[in-house]
Amino acid sequence: MIKVGIIGVGTVGASVANILKDNADVITARAGVEIVAKSGVVKTLGRDRGVDIALTDNPDDVLNDPEIDIVVELMGGVEEPYAVVKKALENGKAVVTANKALLAYHRYELQDLAKDQAFEYEAAVAGGIPIINALRDGLSANHIESIMGILNGTCNYMMTKMANEGVAYDAILKESQDLGYAEADPTFDVGGYDAAHKLLILASIAYGIDAKPEDILIEGIENVSSEDVAFAKEFGYAIKLLGIAKKDGDEVELRVHASMISKDEMIAKIDGVMNGVSVVGDKVGETLYYGPGAGGDATASAVVANIIDIARRGKGAPMLGFDKPLEGKLTLKAPGDIESKYYLRINVNDKAGVLAKITKIFENNNISVKTMIQKSTSETAANLLMSTHVAKESDIQTMMAEIEALDFVNSKPVMIRMV
Repeated sequence: MIKVGIIGVGTVGASVANILKDNADVITARAGVEIVAKSGVVKTLGRDRGVDIALTDNPDDVLNDPEIDIVVELMGGVEEPYAVVKKALENGKAVVTANKALLAYHRYELQDLAKDQAFEYEAAVAGGIPIINALRDGLSANHIESIMGILNGTCNYMMTKMANEGVAYDAILKESQDLGYAEADPTFDVGGYDAAHKLLILASIAYGIDAKPEDILIEGIENVSSEDVAFAKEFGYAIKLLGIAKKDGDEVELRVHASMISKDEMIAKIDGVMNGVSVVGDKVGETLYYGPGAGGDATASAVVANIIDIARRGKGAPMLGFDKPLEGKLTLKAPGDIESKYYLRINVNDKAGVLAKITKIFENNNISVKTMIQKSTSETAANLLMSTHVAKESDIQTMMAEIEALDFVNSKPVMIRMV
């Protein structure tokens, strides 16, 4: 018998305990051994968690229990769970986590600590979608050319509603909060940070890149308007918050941002709260992984699958899928060196000479306009909606700052990258 301790018995933790109980027959058959949840840790005792296991508010009761074989960490946060997981590994216990923030900052330290123990984390990226195992095991014969992922269901739900129903950003954000998709403070989701943590985990498996969130380009969807969505639809694009990892020679670019993507792309068709990840391998070509990226049962399903894997094979492979440095010549591309096409929305005073001055700034920064539409927003103002040919990120940022400083520009220009 294998005994499991769950540190963090919230929605997902309770679902893990209940799946182990409710599906004990099939889990035992697939694992080859009985697996039971013995105990769990909560912040405050006294509230019914809907589970039939012993509860404590002290993590050491689980970490120091010699009967516990596998510790499931579902606390959230970074440094406190890092200390908990480190102690679990030092105490000889296998670990399963769904904590993407923990792995975004400490995945390499944890791989070193876990040399003698199993460490699994499928649920940390895209919830119930088995993208970790697909990338680490199923595609292990390939050099990974690129990864492009819809990694945050809240943002995807919001962008879908804006595109399909014409709902304004502020209205759909409130609706998302009312439905429980977005937190009272939604910054972690709509600001792109949640997706960035997940992208960093995938990039480590694909490329061996040890980057932190502070090292990469991260932007959210806060500035996307209904007018931007209408422009995208008119020119055959969908707007999605994408996490992108792409190999370019000896460099890897990592970025998270709102993106205009052709409606013909498979990933552009993923709507609502669903997640999807496109992976291009040099031998297999493009593969697409789709499913629920969050939710108690979906995320717990991935956690329990990891528990079953550990029961089957013990220590198994290295946590990130490699012992020696993977593709060691690769380095992280500086965000300013990334190249893309861009969409711009610039609100200006509607008077003679404005467009000529704007286009001169484009020319001075070596940026070429591909398409432009002018739409009046009042009797005296208009939006210039423009798309560019391929340009360098640093040049775009310099140009945007110059345009914003002009006295006839009424608000900060908005930029969305086109991929």
